[in-house]
Amino acid sequence: MTFHGLLAGMMVAVPALRAFDLPTDNKSLFEANGGERFFVGTAGKPWTSGQFGCVRSEGRQLHEGLDIRCVHRDRRGEPADAVRASADGVVVHANTRPALSNYGNYLVVRHQIDGIEIHTLYAHLSAIAPGIAAGSTVRTGQTIATMGRTSNTRQSITRDRAHVHFEIDFRTGERYAEWHRTHQGNLRNDHGEYNGHNLVGIDPAPVLAEQHRLGAAFSLARHLAAQPETLRVFVRDPAFPWARRFAGLVRKNPATDHGGIAGYELHLAFNGAPLRIIPRTAAEVPGNARLVLLGVNEQEFHSHPCCRLVFRQGTRWVGLPALDDLVSIAETR
Repeated sequence: MTFHGLLAGMMVAVPALRAFDLPTDNKSLFEANGGERFFVGTAGKPWTSGQFGCVRSEGRQLHEGLDIRCVHRDRRGEPADAVRASADGVVVHANTRPALSNYGNYLVVRHQIDGIEIHTLYAHLSAIAPGIAAGSTVRTGQTIATMGRTSNTRQSITRDRAHVHFEIDFRTGERYAEWHRTHQGNLRNDHGEYNGHNLVGIDPAPVLAEQHRLGAAFSLARHLAAQPETLRVFVRDPAFPWARRFAGLVRKNPATDHGGIAGYELHLAFNGAPLRIIPRTAAEVPGNARLVLLGVNEQEFHSHPCCRLVFRQGTRWVGLPALDDLVSIAETR
C-alpha cells in the first residue's frame, strides 16, 4: 500500500466527533415520558418549569437552559453526579465565588461546531474539577465538575431539587465589557465577557435529542436553519461580526456578488438567538437606517409570551430597546 493509501485509510478510521453529549448520567430525556425524571421544576412548580423557554411566571419569564435532575447522591444525600463537557472546547469562564451569581459556581466552555462559535454553560456546581480553569482544553465526556446546588438567590436550592443548569448559548458580542461600561456603567459586571446579558440561548433539549438520534450525521447548522424565526431584522453593517463568528449560519445571496454587501438580514428566535444570516445589497434594503425590522412571525411571537424584543403598536410592529441593545452589543468592536 502506498503512503497516501495508508493515510487515507487512517483518515477513514478516525471516528466523527459528536457535537453534543448529555452533561450528566441522567439519560431520561431519551426515554418515553422521561421528562419528570430528567427535569427539575422550580419550588412548588411542575417539572415543566425546568425546561427551556417561557416556562416561568405563567409564561412571562424566560428560563435560559435545562435544569437536569441528579441521579447520584453521597451518604449525606447531597448530589454527587459528575458534570461532563458536552462537546470538545476551551473553558473561557469559571466562577468559583457563588455569591456573585444566582448560578453559583459555574463554567462556560467555548466550542467551534459547523462553523459556529457556540458556548455551553454548567451552573450550580458544588466543585470544579482539579485542573479545570479558564484556558483549559476539554474533551467531550470529560468530567469538569460535580453537580451541586450553589446559588446566591434568596431561596436556596433544596436537596430534593439538586440539579445542574445547562445552557447552549451564543455570545452576542466580542467586547461586551466595553459596551457595559459605556451603557450600563452604574451596574456591576462581575463576569466580564460572560455576563448573562451577553449570552443568548437555544433550547438544548431538541439539540441533544437530535444528536442522540442522528449520531455523527447531526449538524448544528442544519438544526438551527430548520427552526422557525420569530423576527427578521436588517443590520446595515457590511462588517457585522456575526457573519464571521457564526459563518455556518450564513446563506449565499448571489445578488451580493455584483451589488456588494450593505448589511445582513438576521432571522432571530424569540429571544434574539440567530438562526440564519443572509447578506443583502443596498438595493435590496433601501434607505440608510442602521436597523430595520423586516417582519414578525406572529404565530411564533404569541407562542413565546416572554419575548421582549418587539411589540405591536396598532398595525405596526416596533422594536424594543432590547433589540437595539442586542445589535449594539454585537457591533461593539
